[in-house]
Amino acid sequence: MIQDISLGLLHSYKEKINSYDEVLDQNGEIKPYWKGLFDTLESIGIHELELRNQEIVKKLKENGVTYNVYETNKESNRAWKLDPIPFLIHESEWKTIEQGLKQRAILLDLILKDLYGPQTLIKNAIIPAELVFDNAGFLLPCFDIIQKQDKRLLNYAVDLARGPDGKMWLLDNRTQAISGPGYALENRIVMSKVFPELNEKTYRKRLSPYFNQLQQTVDSLGNNSNENPNVVFLTSGPGNETYFEHVYLSSFLGYTLVQGNDLVVRDGFVWLKSIDQLERVDVIIKRLDDEWCDPLELRRDSLLGIAGLLQVIRLGNVTVLNPPGTSILENYGLMAFMQNACKFLLNEPLLISSIATWWCGHTKELNFVLANLPKLIIKKTNRKQGFRSIYGRLLNKEQLEDLKKLILKSPKDYVAQEEVSLSTTPAFINGSIEPRYAAIRAFLIADGTNYKVMQGGLTRSSAVKDKFEISNQFGGISKDTWIITDAPTEYHEKTVERKNTNNQLNNSLTSRNAENLFWLGRLCERTMALRGFLKIILNRLNENVVKHGNKQPEFLIVLLKSVTHLSQTYPGFVGKEAKDGETIDNEAIFVNPITELLLLINDSKKPGSVVYNMQSLLNTINQVSEKWNLDTRRIINLLEDCQISLKNTNTNTINHVNQALDKLHIRLFSFYGNIYETLPRDNGFYLMEVGKNVERILSLVSVFRSTFNYKKEEEEEAVLMEAVLEYHHLLAQYRNIYKSHLSLKAVINMVFLEKNLPYTLSFLLDILTKYLSKLPKTNEPNRLSIAEKSALEASTLIKLIDADSLIQVDEATQFRLNLDKTLEDVFELISNVSNNLSSLYFNHSVMQHSVLDTLENIDTDEI
Repeated sequence: MIQDISLGLLHSYKEKINSYDEVLDQNGEIKPYWKGLFDTLESIGIHELELRNQEIVKKLKENGVTYNVYETNKESNRAWKLDPIPFLIHESEWKTIEQGLKQRAILLDLILKDLYGPQTLIKNAIIPAELVFDNAGFLLPCFDIIQKQDKRLLNYAVDLARGPDGKMWLLDNRTQAISGPGYALENRIVMSKVFPELNEKTYRKRLSPYFNQLQQTVDSLGNNSNENPNVVFLTSGPGNETYFEHVYLSSFLGYTLVQGNDLVVRDGFVWLKSIDQLERVDVIIKRLDDEWCDPLELRRDSLLGIAGLLQVIRLGNVTVLNPPGTSILENYGLMAFMQNACKFLLNEPLLISSIATWWCGHTKELNFVLANLPKLIIKKTNRKQGFRSIYGRLLNKEQLEDLKKLILKSPKDYVAQEEVSLSTTPAFINGSIEPRYAAIRAFLIADGTNYKVMQGGLTRSSAVKDKFEISNQFGGISKDTWIITDAPTEYHEKTVERKNTNNQLNNSLTSRNAENLFWLGRLCERTMALRGFLKIILNRLNENVVKHGNKQPEFLIVLLKSVTHLSQTYPGFVGKEAKDGETIDNEAIFVNPITELLLLINDSKKPGSVVYNMQSLLNTINQVSEKWNLDTRRIINLLEDCQISLKNTNTNTINHVNQALDKLHIRLFSFYGNIYETLPRDNGFYLMEVGKNVERILSLVSVFRSTFNYKKEEEEEAVLMEAVLEYHHLLAQYRNIYKSHLSLKAVINMVFLEKNLPYTLSFLLDILTKYLSKLPKTNEPNRLSIAEKSALEASTLIKLIDADSLIQVDEATQFRLNLDKTLEDVFELISNVSNNLSSLYFNHSVMQHSVLDTLENIDTDEI
C-alpha cells in the first residue's frame, strides 16, 4: 500500500521516528543534506519512487547481482536487494571517521605483527594468552610468515553504526576475506542510472580512488623484476555467498579469477595451470577464509586451497592479500582490549569507540556478564563455530539460567556486548518510507605507510522494524552510501601505466575454464538438439490420426525410440532388455507417449531431460561467469526463467509444451549468438566451438543410425527422411538441390557429403578439424594431436563412403549393416576426440568438471 503524501514525505517520516535517526541532528533538527534529498524525493513522488524501485530490481537481476544463501528448502541464489534511498554522511563528519578508521587499521596491523612475532602484548598482559592461543583464528603455521611489505594487514573492512552519543561506533572487524566493495560499486552504478535527479542536486564523493589505489597497491606487491605482476583473484567457486562479487571485481580490476585447483606449487613458486603452460603467479588476492588456504599445513580436508602455499609465502616468492593468519583479528574478544592495546602500541587513545565488550575469561567481567544478561548480547570469541548471537532481553528466566550454565562451562569462549540503541535511517519498505536500523561497512586499502579509505561504503539496513538484523544472510537490504560535499570535488588521481602487458593480452585460460567452455559448447548444443527433435515428434503427434485402434504408426514409434537413444534416457521408449538379449517393448507407453515426453522435458531428476540439461548448462555458465558481458547476463537470466517455466510444465496439451520449447529455442540461440559475436578468438572460444561441433556430430549420427539402420515400408521411411532432414535444417536445401521425391541414397549423399551446408557431417568434421588445429600443441607443435588424428580418421571415413553400399539391406533381417557400422565407427572416433581433449588439456584439475553439481562452499564470506 503506497502512503498518502498529503503531509509531505519528510513530515510523514518524522512522525514514525521513535529513536535516534540519521535524518536528525543532536538538537532534533533536520540535517540540511537530508532535507535536500527528501525535497528531490518529494518532486519525484512516492508512486514514481515505487517505479524506480522496481527498475532497480530489474537492473540488478539483469546484471546477475546475487548473494548466495544455502538453505534446505529454498533456492540458493538470492537476488541482491538495494534500497532506492541512499545513506548520507557529510564530508565534515566523514573526515573524523576516516582518521579513526586509519588509526584502527594501523593498530590492528601492529597487533597482527606482534601476535605472530614477539608477542609483547601477551607478555605484558595487555591481551590474555588464552584469547589468542585457544582461538581458531590463530594459526600457528603462520607464525613465521613475513611478507616483504611493511604492512601485513593490506586490506581491511569495518562495520560501523551510530551510537547513542551521536557518533559512529565500531561494531566488527573484517580482515581475512574482505567482502563488499564490489557490491558497493554495483550499487553506485545502478543508483546513478535509475536516479539521475539525485546526481544533479547532490554532490558526493567518488568511489574510484579506492579502486585505483587497490590496483596500485597490488602492482607494488609483485616481484621487483616484474613491472607487471601476474595477479590472480582466488575464489572458492560458485558456492560462495559472494561469488558474484568475486567475478565482478576480478573482471573490473583485470585479474584472472581462479580456484584452488587452478594453482599448483612447484620449485618454491605458485603456478597457474593454463592449457598450454604453467605461468608463475606473483600476487594472490585471497577470498578464502584462512584455514582453507593450504591443506598441507592448515586444514587437511580443504579442497579449496593450494598445497604448499605457506612455504612459498615464507620464501617471499608470492604475496597474498591478506596473508593467512589475519583471521585472529576477527576475534570478538579482542575488542575488549583495544583501548589498552592502542595506548601500549601507539601511545594514544582510540579515536573511534567500539561497542562495550566484556570477555568472560576474567572473573570480574564474568560476574558482571552473569549479573546483567538481560541487557547484553552474548557471542562466541571463535566466530567459526556458527554460534548466532543471543539477545538476553529475549530470553525467559529458564532460558537465562541455561545460558548462564552454558557460559560457565567454558567462560573464555564467550564475550558479551552491550545492547545499545543504534540509529535508524530512511528505508523504502513496501511502498512507504520507514525508519530502519542500519550499519555501514567501510573499506580501507594500504597506501604505503598509511591507508586509503573508500569515500563511501556498503550500508545495510534491517528489513524488519525494531530489529538489528542487517546481514544479507537474514534478508538485510543494501544501500548506496554517499559522502556528501557542499561543492563539486576535483580529483587528481595518480595513475600508473603498466609497461609489460603480455599477461593481460594473453588472458590465461585455466584448465578448469577450458573444460567448462568445452562443456558449455556441448551442453548448449545438446539441449538445442533434444529440443529440436522433441518439436518434430510433438508436431507429428499433433498431425497424426491414430489408426488400427490405439497403435501408433510405425514411423512415430521409430522417432520415439530415436529420442530415447539421442537423450540416452533408457529404457524410455526403447524398452528393457530381456535375459536372452531381446528388447522388450512397453506397448502401453506408445498408446499415450505424451506422458513420457513430458518427463523427458520437465523432470529435473532425469539425466538427459531438457530441464536436466538446462540446469547442467546453467551451472557450467556460472562456472565461467567472468567471461560474460551485460547483454549475455541478461540472456542468461532469461534462460533461467525458461528453465523454471519448463520445470513447472505439467500440461498434457501439446500446444503449451510447444510454446515453451519455442521460447527455449529462441533464448538458447540468442545466448549462443551473443557469445559467438563477443568472445575473443582465443583458446577458450576454440574449445567451446569444438565442444559444440562434437555434440552436433554425435547427435546427427545417433539420430540417423537409430532411424535408418533397419529398412521400413517405403511410405514410413519417406516420413522419417523428411523428419531427419527437418531436424538438421536441410529439408528446404534437399528439395532445392534434388527436386525429386525422397530417396535414402540422396539423403545420405546430402547429410554425409555436402560441404557447404552447416549441418552435414562433412561440413561439421571440417569445422571440427579447423578448430582443433588452432589449439596449442605442447609436445610436438608440427604434428597432429591425438584429437586431430581421431577427427581426421572420422572425416576420411565419411568422405570415402559409397551411398549405394550403405543402403544395402540384409534380406533376412532388413538390417543395413554397412550404414550401422560406418556410423558406429564415426561415433566412437568423435567420442575419442572428447576423451583426447580431456587428457591433453583438462587433466590438470584435481577435481574433474561436473556438469551436474556446484561445489557448496564450506567457509562463510558473509556480508
